Amino acid sequence: MTLEPWQWALAVAGALGIGLAKTGISGLGMLAVVIFANLLPARQASGFVLPMLIFADVVAVASYRQHTQWRYLWRLFPWTALGVAAGYLALGRIDDRQARLLVGGIVLTLLVLHLARRKRPPGEDPELGAWAAPVFGVLAGFTTLVANAAGPLMIIYLLSMRLPKLEYMGTGAYFFLLINLFKVPFMVNLGLIDARSFTGNLVLLPAVIVGALAGRVILRRIDQKLFENLALGLSAAAGLKLLF
Repeated sequence: MTLEPWQWALAVAGALGIGLAKTGISGLGMLAVVIFANLLPARQASGFVLPMLIFADVVAVASYRQHTQWRYLWRLFPWTALGVAAGYLALGRIDDRQARLLVGGIVLTLLVLHLARRKRPPGEDPELGAWAAPVFGVLAGFTTLVANAAGPLMIIYLLSMRLPKLEYMGTGAYFFLLINLFKVPFMVNLGLIDARSFTGNLVLLPAVIVGALAGRVILRRIDQKLFENLALGLSAAAGLKLLF
């Protein structure tokens, strides 16, 4: 990967953001996706970011695995795999702008629905029904392959399940590690991950790890309400950025 010094500085910032998002400030990962999408062609950026996401996922799983709520993951996995397959088929048929508009629209629509649910009086906000896992699973799988943008969708889904922050992080960590590993053969087949791109990932690996370790410290210092508001606010920013 040939970049100017200032571009390398941005790439390091993006790698730090990936680590922070996986272990501390959910939603920050979309900022990293945007950074790399501005440094590289959008399709190439999608493949370049994936190994760094996996590096950070490993740290997150090691940090929060004991808090994982597997019942939510088993509901999602079959539908997410279906969404990844749909994204693989769509990636060759839609251009970058269409992909961004589609993903941004999905994120903002679901965010508005979630905020509307939060406005309900206590006791009138039941947990999402049986429809939630198929809808969020397929959309998360589709958006993660097309634009590495499943983060905001999972923020909305897991917060809707009313998970405390540690259970949220543990459940999300395993979800993204497994789904990102599942995506690798698709990305290799599309030519979006190769030896040259992986060498660039290794150069940025220290920044990913530093960000992930810093995220663990930050999470311990953030209360639940602030954690939820930061996650939702960054999701809204990500959705708007994709649209505009």
